[in-house]
Amino acid sequence: MIESVLAKTFFGNSVRDYCISVIIFIFALFCIFIFKRIIIRKVKSIVQRTNTVFDDIIIGAFEKSFLPIAYIISLYVSILQLSIEPVVRKAINICFLVFVTIFGVSLVVKGVGIFISVIIQRQVDTTKQRALRALNPLLKVIIWIFASYFLLENLGIKLTPLIAGLGIGGLAIGLAAQNVLGDLFAYFVMLFDRPFEIDDFIIVDTDLMGTVENIGIKSSKIRSLGGEQIIISNSNLINARVRNYKRMHRRRVVFRIGVTYETKIEQLKMIPGLIKEIVSNIDNATFDRAHFFSYGDFSLQYEIVYYVESNDYNLYMDIQQEINFKIKEAFEEHEIEFAYPTSMVYIAKDIN
Repeated sequence: MIESVLAKTFFGNSVRDYCISVIIFIFALFCIFIFKRIIIRKVKSIVQRTNTVFDDIIIGAFEKSFLPIAYIISLYVSILQLSIEPVVRKAINICFLVFVTIFGVSLVVKGVGIFISVIIQRQVDTTKQRALRALNPLLKVIIWIFASYFLLENLGIKLTPLIAGLGIGGLAIGLAAQNVLGDLFAYFVMLFDRPFEIDDFIIVDTDLMGTVENIGIKSSKIRSLGGEQIIISNSNLINARVRNYKRMHRRRVVFRIGVTYETKIEQLKMIPGLIKEIVSNIDNATFDRAHFFSYGDFSLQYEIVYYVESNDYNLYMDIQQEINFKIKEAFEEHEIEFAYPTSMVYIAKDIN
């Protein structure tokens, strides 16, 4: 009696085939139920004892995205045990692929969002935090675009001929977006390479200088010494020669002074020692050298080199001013005269 019932056929499948399909589905649901009730609950109890919230977010994302995928796979595997018309099987395969792609991409997107959130929490720089928050939606869009392309290709929809068919219109759009994409790429280069940051004093090439106020996705803003705001595109900025004075640990200073040709040799030999003593006794200044450099047109030239142990420009000017005062005092004390532009005219006397 039971064998006869099991042997009956409906829509190309026997009752036995339907029973096997249902048993497989129920068994899969039972395994998922055990996994959810035992393993997930155990992990949740461990996670609740931690101080961070990121592990709670991960478990929540896992339940919302991975478990629905498991249910869909269970139903799909159970249906495959039956003999189904090719058209219906193809429709089931398409539905399965669509649902798995949607839930799979959702899981990946949530994972990327959690990863970026962790990085943001560890960053102290508010500028980098804002940049990472702006990066998050862009990454989500890129992931969904690639997933959609993968899905359509697997469904037999070829996008390459469609893209090629855009022709001149696509080329025009690409050329129009070239500068925007170039600035966007340069923004990410600056984000990860960090050639400068907010409040850094920089010189771009040789003529643009100022303090960085903002680093945007399309352009960056620099406040010049004159007070005006300079707006420069990120692509131009990343391709330029940039000198970052904020990251200068010590400043090398070179300057020259000249004394008259009438200065005695004893005084000339004395000058390097005087300057060394002056610079060495000033805080945040490190003496390097002082030499009789050359014979000038109207003066004997000395070249002095020292280091300021700071990147503060005002401190450098204060030190240089103090050095100039002390050199003036020392030269007056030892009766050494500074040179200044002079010319001598020789008049020949006519003896006839």
